Amino acid sequence: MTIPPELEAQILRYYHVERWLPNTIARQLNVHYGTVARVLARAGLPRLGRPRPSRIDPYLPFILATLEKFPTLTASRLYGMVHERGYAGGPDHFRHLISRHRPRPKAEAYLRLRTLAAEQAQVDWAHFGRYAIGRAARPLMAFVMVLSFSRAIVLRFFLNASLENFLRAHVAAFETWGGLPRTLLYDNLKSVVLERQGDAIRFHPTLLEFAAHYRFEPRPVAIARGNEKGRVERAVRYIRSAFFAGRSFADIADLNAQADAWCRDMAVDRRCPGDPSKTVREAFAEEAPRLLTLPDHPYPIIERKGVYAHKTPYVRFDLNDYSIPHTHVRRMLTLVADLEQVRVLDGHDLLARHVRSYDKGAQIEDPAHIAALVADKHAARRHRATDHLASAAPASEALLVRAAERGDNLGSITATLMQLLARYGASELQAAILETLARDVPHPNAVRLVLDRRRQERHEPPPVAVTLPEHVRAKDRPVTSHSLDTYDQLKETPDAD
Repeated sequence: MTIPPELEAQILRYYHVERWLPNTIARQLNVHYGTVARVLARAGLPRLGRPRPSRIDPYLPFILATLEKFPTLTASRLYGMVHERGYAGGPDHFRHLISRHRPRPKAEAYLRLRTLAAEQAQVDWAHFGRYAIGRAARPLMAFVMVLSFSRAIVLRFFLNASLENFLRAHVAAFETWGGLPRTLLYDNLKSVVLERQGDAIRFHPTLLEFAAHYRFEPRPVAIARGNEKGRVERAVRYIRSAFFAGRSFADIADLNAQADAWCRDMAVDRRCPGDPSKTVREAFAEEAPRLLTLPDHPYPIIERKGVYAHKTPYVRFDLNDYSIPHTHVRRMLTLVADLEQVRVLDGHDLLARHVRSYDKGAQIEDPAHIAALVADKHAARRHRATDHLASAAPASEALLVRAAERGDNLGSITATLMQLLARYGASELQAAILETLARDVPHPNAVRLVLDRRRQERHEPPPVAVTLPEHVRAKDRPVTSHSLDTYDQLKETPDAD
């Protein structure tokens, strides 16, 4: 518990000036005796009078030696050790006494590090809450890079902290400054360090390739040593208060445009923290000529991953589905994405190109893909009907060929012939089609007229075009009654021998 400065001053005055005993101070100020004791111990003032003996006194040498060797040993375990050696006090009072004797960690002092111009930049991610896009609530991540000498800042916002966005922000920072420093200081991010055992570091291979392209040295700070990159930590706090607080924006592009304007204006016109006699703009003017030059071509940064197209013509990427041609379902494809668009490849062949969506559960479709699938389904349905007709009434093939030569709608003709087949049967349809072909009238209406005439000649009623389910039609099937003679034979009694 933190003791208010006013209360601490009162305790010291009553003890040192008025010569009050600690018990009297605690009773008059209505505070615990331990609070008074902590204030006096912190001030290093000697206690007045002879201290009262305590049961813990004989065990203090053992306790102090144990705490010096094991400073974080719990009071309950220490009480058990002392109790086994004869201590007769209670655990609660013992815990209170141990809090007065436990060694406090020494305050660590840090040197103020100074760097040369163009020698180092510090890099970090910062989380700025969540940003809603449709049904998705994506993390709003800020990439911050700070030149250690001039304190120039580059700020970029992204919707995730992926490696690709990490490298894109590096390229943007280098292009903003027209160069780059010799060393980049990182935290132990997964985009930088894959594994670390002491000083043995396994860097991410893509980062090493990126660093080789731009000729800088990646250097991670020691574990749990965030103070080594204090410049970027302070820059993040400055961004939160001076830029992001109370700011409104339409989308991520608008936010990044505002961040660029802020970095070129307000952020560089502030006093340089390392040298208050000049501004950041003036310090950067000294540093810029010493930066490493950029290579002729920027490092290519794309997201590439293998995706599997299931039975529906879509591939899943970043919480959304993107359409592909239906001819490429049930196979592995390659998806290539940047911040604006998504491309789907089959080897070197481009199958689809879409605008990238940051929503959740959205279907991004190319109308041509869906239209091709619908047309293929209709054609397949027509082919199945044609095959069925050819099997039931072989003359239908010749009728369809004649109708196609005349330019008639084959789909409509096929559907009509299927209805006539269901009403009149295969043999009647075959005879009617042969008659219409003989008359050179290849049309379903002519087939229908022939079927009606043949039915009337047989004096049959018109067929009912009602198709009942199979289990209903089964109930109307004739049932052959079983002869009951066998039951009569069971009643007959055999003759007695």
